[in-house]
This record gives sequence, C-alpha cells and structure tokens, in this order.
Amino acid sequence: MKIKNFTLLLIMLIASVANGQSKKYAVHTIAFYNLENFYDTINDPNTRDDEWVYTKQYHDKKVSNIARVIAELGSGDNANSPTVMGLSEVENRGMLEVLVKDPQIAEKNYGIVHFDSPDRRGIDCAFIYQKNHFTPTSFTNIPLLIYEADTKGPKKEKKEKEEVTDDKNDFDEVTKRIYTRDQILMTGKLDGEEVSFIVNHWPSRRGGEKVSAPLREAAAALNKRIIDSLQRINPRAKVITMGDLNDGPFNKSIKEVLGAKGDVNDVEPLGLYNPAEKMLNKGIGTLAHRDAWDFFDQIIFTEPLLPKNNDFSTWKYWKAGVYNKSFMIQKTGQYRGYGLRNSKDEPGFSDHFPSYIYLIKEFK
Repeated sequence: MKIKNFTLLLIMLIASVANGQSKKYAVHTIAFYNLENFYDTINDPNTRDDEWVYTKQYHDKKVSNIARVIAELGSGDNANSPTVMGLSEVENRGMLEVLVKDPQIAEKNYGIVHFDSPDRRGIDCAFIYQKNHFTPTSFTNIPLLIYEADTKGPKKEKKEKEEVTDDKNDFDEVTKRIYTRDQILMTGKLDGEEVSFIVNHWPSRRGGEKVSAPLREAAAALNKRIIDSLQRINPRAKVITMGDLNDGPFNKSIKEVLGAKGDVNDVEPLGLYNPAEKMLNKGIGTLAHRDAWDFFDQIIFTEPLLPKNNDFSTWKYWKAGVYNKSFMIQKTGQYRGYGLRNSKDEPGFSDHFPSYIYLIKEFK
C-alpha cells in the first residue's frame, strides 16, 4: 500500500533491527467511549427519556465536550483522531449527526452506523468512522434475546451488595423478555484491508453483580457466536469487539464465556487477546466505584491482529491505553479523581473514560 493512502495519518519512524535501516509505519487509532446519557432536547414518547431531556444550552455543551475528547483522543502517538470509534448511550442517529458536524471534528469526515435498540431508555450503540480510511461493506444489528427463564429473574440482592449504575435493565411482564442493547457488527476495508468491528453495551449490574451476571454471560455468548461465525468464513479474520461490558476483564463473561486472554503468549489461533487485563493489573481503569477502579470499556481482538516475527506487513496491534486527561476528571468532592460526569446544571464528559488501541502497518 502506497504512502499516498495515508496522508492524514502520522508516519512513525521506528528503528529497525534489520540492516540498520528505518522502517516507516502508518497508525490508526481504534477507540470506544460510553458517552453517558447522550440525549437530545426532545421528549420521545416511546422511550423513558424524561429525566434526560436537555435544554438547548446543556445539549450544545455536552456535544462540544464529547467532540473535544474525540478530536484529541490518542493524540500522544497519532496526529489523527480515531479512525473507527464505537459509542454507547447514544439516544438516536440525530445526536450522531450533530456530533460529527461539530467544528472540532467536522473535517474528519466521519460516517455513521447506527441502529435503534429495544432498550427502554432509548440508548443505543453506534460506530463513527473516517470515510477517508474506512469503507463499510456490511453492517447489521444482532439483538440479545434473553428471558426470565434464562436467568434467575430480575430479583435484587440485598441493598448493601447492589452496584451503583446509570443503567436500568427492563423486564417485560408479558413476554418475560429482558430488554437491553443490540450488538452491532460492521465489516469493511481499513485502507484496503478487511477488518470487522462489533460494538456492545452489555446488561448492567442493577440488582447486584451476582444476580445480574447471567445476563452479561448471555451477552458474551452472543458476542462469541458472532466472532465464531466470522472465523468460520475466514479463520484469519481480523475482528475487534469493543464496548461497555459492565464486567471487568477477570469476570466469567470475559475470561470463560468469551475466552479472552490477557497474555499474548496464551492466545492460540481463533483465540482472543484482551489488553485491558494488564492495564487493570497496573491500576488503570475506565471507571471507578467506591474508590476502586475497574475496566468495563474493553477492546478485545482476534489472534491475527497480534504481531509475530516482527511482521507488520498488514494491520497489527501496537499498544493500548485509556484516555483520561485532566479536563475529563472531577477535581473536587466525594468523586474527586473520577470521570467528570453530567450534573443537573452542567454537562460533563462521562463517568467512563474511553479506551483505545493503535493498529500499525509498515509500508515500503
């Protein structure tokens, strides 16, 4: 692939161990961000959005805050903002259309993939992608169908064990279905090379972590089926699944159901690597609860994206991180050091920090 295809990317110079020559690399940032109640100014009668109907001033500031994060995310190693970015807690496509037109990111020419989900709060998952570098060839939403019979039901644990969450799982008394977000699969060409992406927002911990765990395990099982289906078509498929999983990298849904590994040496063909595991072991997380950090916002990918034998002739994983700059952090009060979330009178950024990975590729 020629250099002209990467004019908007940072060209990195990395010392080569061969022949004392420099090798040139292009880099793409892939990211995920829970936008925390990214709502508009209109009360939708079909969803439970009454609590989040914003004033025009509040709405505009929230959009500007999110656009600032997108514009600057990953800028330490890449002059370009994320090429592909998964999002959650988005009310509708209209909010995304406003977001991508914000002056801070308008020149990036972001496209949108979005589907309305059955979540009763009206929050959806979505992708934005830079049209100059990624071309979708297919995209679809896959519903998570879970019912009371699949779990122990929506009973609560004792109050002291309940997790604080900004989400509410909805239970239909007639059908016994537990409503939550769809998973979106998008496949396309990343500067000519096929890569698939899945964006998730798994069921919350409302009612307690243990009681609600079967819901997230069902979400993980669906995610695994989607990945398996892609690998049946192409065992070397490059698949990146991302999202607010409402579980950390050591929970059963991730370690056992999805089967993600935290050590690259443990990842076998058809396996999955999860860089969040090592980051959490170092005390790095994407959200805090009761002064303890966890890593819900994970980006997990298939084995062909791992570099081997110093071969970067196709897109490969380089490194991962959490974007948590000072302007996104609560400075005072009980939640000092946490993500600067929305208050009643002032929009923040989010109670979650976005996570990201870099993909790099050598060009001649």
